[in-house]
Amino acid sequence: MKKFPHDFLWGASSSAFQIEGGWDEGGKGMTVADYNSFQRSHMQADSKVASDFYHHYVNDIKLFKELGLKAYRFSISWARIIPDGDGDINPAGIDFYNNVIDLLIEHDIEPLVTLYHFDLPFALVDKYNGWQDRRCIEAFRRYAQTCYRAFGDRVKKWQVNNEQNLMIRVNERMNMYHVQPENVEKVRAQMDYNMFVAHAMATNDCHDMIKGSLIGPAVSSTMTYPSSNKPQDVWAAKMNDNFKTNYALEMYCFGDYPGYYKTYLTQCGIYPHTEPSDAQILKQAKPDFIAVNYYRTLVASYLPADASHPIGTKEKDIDFDLYGYFKIEKNPHLPSSKYGAQIDPMGLRLVLNEYYHQYRLPMIITENGLGTPDELTADNKVHDDYRIDYIQQHIAACYDAMEDGVELFGYCPWSAIDLLSSHQGFKKRYGFVYINRDDHDLKDLARIKKDSFYWYQNVIKNHGL
Repeated sequence: MKKFPHDFLWGASSSAFQIEGGWDEGGKGMTVADYNSFQRSHMQADSKVASDFYHHYVNDIKLFKELGLKAYRFSISWARIIPDGDGDINPAGIDFYNNVIDLLIEHDIEPLVTLYHFDLPFALVDKYNGWQDRRCIEAFRRYAQTCYRAFGDRVKKWQVNNEQNLMIRVNERMNMYHVQPENVEKVRAQMDYNMFVAHAMATNDCHDMIKGSLIGPAVSSTMTYPSSNKPQDVWAAKMNDNFKTNYALEMYCFGDYPGYYKTYLTQCGIYPHTEPSDAQILKQAKPDFIAVNYYRTLVASYLPADASHPIGTKEKDIDFDLYGYFKIEKNPHLPSSKYGAQIDPMGLRLVLNEYYHQYRLPMIITENGLGTPDELTADNKVHDDYRIDYIQQHIAACYDAMEDGVELFGYCPWSAIDLLSSHQGFKKRYGFVYINRDDHDLKDLARIKKDSFYWYQNVIKNHGL
């Protein structure tokens, strides 16, 4: 049996806009995530109700206790705390999260809080085009300080934002709709930099304001295999990891962009504006851990630049190709989920080893899971052996990484209960608990424990597989 330490944090995860609902209740303002979901509401579910945690949190947390969770990783909605992003604080929002946190602690579940999970208050887009303007940095810092004051007596583990390195690659999440195409990459680079400065300020303030606090970045991890053993393909695979994750970890951990990234920004004429005071703030901000979100691996080959595609030219967004660096290929050796993510437990072991050797920080898995349709049987059961198999293999990879010497202190798969998928609504499900609703039919929103619920409950009870 693969036994984990008794103090290992077995948990599960969610995010505010994907689980809460109550999108305009209790004084909450609209977010970028709300806005984007409404654009697709004719095709799929939106964030108005989602899983309705806002109205079901008492019973949902009882389910978390029954599941045996030792930790629950969730995000606070900035627009529920400060509806317009930088104006008046909303007491009803503070009260809601106080109730959630208090109930978690009452049930011996440690709250792990993410401050920002893809849901910038939309008012800041109207005011500043969001992260393009440095005023958004100060707005975020004030919001973070508000959360530290309100919840820091009980919440000791924080993540500043979720997957900045992925968020920045998705135009709709950064609300790039009105940016001229020729300026998109320059605006993107400025937004990314401003978010790093805000992250550093929030990290420093957390250490200053909350005694005994731990704070770290949550990254979308990238592990890329070369398409062949040709040296250029090996380099391309490494550069894909560097451009999509490692540059961000370098900034979080060391307070500066690495040389290869500075060269790219300069070569492409998109180096962001910086202020002289930023350097000290960035250097001072030292993370206590790295939160790792892992779903898949990639394969890359070298992609030379040419006259039609100068160095730095991009194709696609999330898994973009970059001329002069890399092109993403399909791995013929791995199975794929229904939605195309290639399944690779060994990649998790590899990425944990890579990050630990590079940064020597403890880590926690804050997302890992299988998104796929689930069928509810006539007798109200969900037989999701495929999810059990997926999570079992990835927990085994975590154990193997710890045997390799990696310091891993928790595993919080995605997700605690079914929630809104950004692009597949409620067709794509991840949870241990089935939410009885479809994209356009709320039904009764009943909570139905899947087979994976009972399996994971047993894993936690026995401290491992």
